[in-house]
Amino acid sequence: MTTLTLKSSRQQPLRPLIEAALENELRVLDAGIRRTEERLRAFEEKYTLSSDEFLRLVEQDALPETMETIEWLGELRLLERLREKANTLREIQFAN
Repeated sequence: MTTLTLKSSRQQPLRPLIEAALENELRVLDAGIRRTEERLRAFEEKYTLSSDEFLRLVEQDALPETMETIEWLGELRLLERLREKANTLREIQFAN
């Protein structure tokens, strides 16, 4: 577990400001996740192939490397990173 202590020379409490900033970042990440999931669905519909099956085929070198397969793989990696960041933010707890 990581602990973070913040200090400010201002009289204004930091907690509401930090909470609002984290909530805003989480909204941005969630919007990015939705957009990425939409792009992945478009690939899946176009190729009638789930992303899991696509990954399996990529790992087996069973697909040609095209601009679309590179983009699909990139979207999958992006989704993974966005979800990791969002989950990290959701796990933050404020100590009293």
